[in-house]
Amino acid sequence: MFVITGPSGVGKGTLIRRLLERIPELELSVSVTTRRPRAGETDGVDYHFLSDPEFDHRVEAGDFVEHASYSGRRYGTLRSELEQRTRSGVPVVLEIEIQGARQVAEAMPEAVRIFIAPPSEAALRSRLEGRATDAPDQVEARLATARRELEAQAEFPHVVVNDDLDDAVDALSEIVRTATLER
Repeated sequence: MFVITGPSGVGKGTLIRRLLERIPELELSVSVTTRRPRAGETDGVDYHFLSDPEFDHRVEAGDFVEHASYSGRRYGTLRSELEQRTRSGVPVVLEIEIQGARQVAEAMPEAVRIFIAPPSEAALRSRLEGRATDAPDQVEARLATARRELEAQAEFPHVVVNDDLDDAVDALSEIVRTATLER
C-alpha cells in the first residue's frame, strides 16, 4: 500500500494519474468525502460523495480505516476499498490528507508513506488560484493549512518535491518500483 499525501494544490492527483499510467498494476483507492462533486467528477470513480449524516453513520459502523476533517469537509478511506484490493494482491495507492496518513501509519505500519511538497509557497498559491475551484477566502484557508502540513514532511520516509512534473513523476515511480521489488 502506498500512502501519498501533501497540501491541497500540490499536485497529488496529477502525479498519481501519471504514476498509474507508468505502473498500471497499481490501483487507486476511491476515498469518501462530504464535499460536493467538482465539475467532471463522478461518484464512485473520483470519490464516494456522502452527506454528513451518511458519513457519521459509516464512522459509527467502523467502516473507515482512516477519516479526517480538512478545510471544512470530511474525508475517509473505506476498509472495504482496501480489503477488496489487498486480498487479491493488488498494490493500492491512497491519496489522503496528513491526518489520515498518520492514522494509516499507526494502523498499517507496512504502508509506504510519501509526502508531496511544493517547490515554494508562492508556487502553491499560484496552483490553488489557477484551479479556480475555490473562493479567495478558501484559497487563504488552504494556504494556512498547507503551512502547518509542510511541517509534517519530516514524519515521512519519502518526500517528492513537485517542481518539474516529469522529474516528480520519475521520483515517485522510483519509490514505488523500489518498494514493490523489496516486498
